[in-house]
Amino acid sequence: MIFINSVWHESIKIKKFPKLNEDTKADVLIIGGGLAGILCAYFLKQRGVNYILVEAQKIGMGITKNTTAKITFQHSLIYSNLIKNYGLERARQYFESNKMALGLYADICKNMECGFEKKSAVTYSINSVKNIEEEILALEKLNYKAQFLDKITVPIKISGAIKFENQAQFNPLKFMANICENLNIYEDTFIHKLDGNIAFTENAKIGAKKIIIATHFPFINSHGSYFLKMYQSRSYVVAIQNAAQVDGMYVDESQNGMSFRNYKDLLLIGGGDHRTGKGGCGYEGLRKFVKANYPKSKEKYFWATQDCMTLDNIPYIGQYSSNTPNWFVATGFNKWGMTSSMVAAKILSDLVLEKKNHFSEVFSPSRSILKPQLFVNLGETVLNFFTPTLKRCPHLGCALKWNNYEHSWDCPCHGSRFTEQGKIIDNPAKRDVNV
Repeated sequence: MIFINSVWHESIKIKKFPKLNEDTKADVLIIGGGLAGILCAYFLKQRGVNYILVEAQKIGMGITKNTTAKITFQHSLIYSNLIKNYGLERARQYFESNKMALGLYADICKNMECGFEKKSAVTYSINSVKNIEEEILALEKLNYKAQFLDKITVPIKISGAIKFENQAQFNPLKFMANICENLNIYEDTFIHKLDGNIAFTENAKIGAKKIIIATHFPFINSHGSYFLKMYQSRSYVVAIQNAAQVDGMYVDESQNGMSFRNYKDLLLIGGGDHRTGKGGCGYEGLRKFVKANYPKSKEKYFWATQDCMTLDNIPYIGQYSSNTPNWFVATGFNKWGMTSSMVAAKILSDLVLEKKNHFSEVFSPSRSILKPQLFVNLGETVLNFFTPTLKRCPHLGCALKWNNYEHSWDCPCHGSRFTEQGKIIDNPAKRDVNV
């Protein structure tokens, strides 16, 4: 039998939490029950903070359940670009914060059954050994010695690769099931409006001194300009049996390349990346690769995921905007959601307590937006805003496109998705659409 769900989704049941039905107050309100929000709650509880977390549906059942769950501070070939564009100190902040995140996962997972295991992480290039060599030189400036490889254990011919030892992988939903057990969480509690320090649900109001918005894509358009600063990218995963153990985690430096990792007796192969709402090969390219390279394998699971992509490949973690001093945000994880969630939780748990965090500067949401990707995002928005169709996204009015692979209506501007019947699947849209 083939499951149209991630392998994590099939392997665990997470505790259910009640719906909020009466007015309440807290020092900190966390909106969003993905891994970033849950980790924020986890650290705030440790520090004795009066907090509450609300999730519109069920915790862990959004993007978190669809990750490939690599825990690594090797984020493709980011460090050479960071040094070039932001300088050595900002690159060091990014490196050290994600290295810290890996260490924190290792500590938390020590006595926990969540599939945590140390693995090497490898980024490979099919076309450019120069890019690999530049990254190794950049890492030397950060006092980290990475290993150059000229071949890898997956069936792809490469120009070169870079290897980080002692990274990790795990089962993200088993991890979440363990840490959420005693947290103050309400599910099926949708925040439809924020007014200053008051959040409004269908049945209640929540007053909070500080608010953390960890909803994957921020849903407040009037501040922060996140609808300009990000787009969403869709990619696909197949999990196969009877395939070789690849002994590590592998990812192509190219955004539309493939990734590989094992989980128990399965090989997880990801790829097919494209902007949400735009054309892509979906699962076809992955299955073609599997047929050619693993002809005796058997597909057991397949699923898709969605990532928020920033203008410069650095997440937005910090104050939501200059006009909202009591709102904070964690978004734009650029396919590296595991370490980015941990980094976000550590930074935001400091900032809401008005404590300085050494790593916060490099992730500041208020950094310059004058990047080439900004104009691509603007172009997509203008094009789809003026495309004549009755099927429009309730977020900002862009034309919806039919996704034939997944039978959904997708927005190419900001990545909202809806079922064939118009029920919302992915934000930033806050309501269903008439289709």
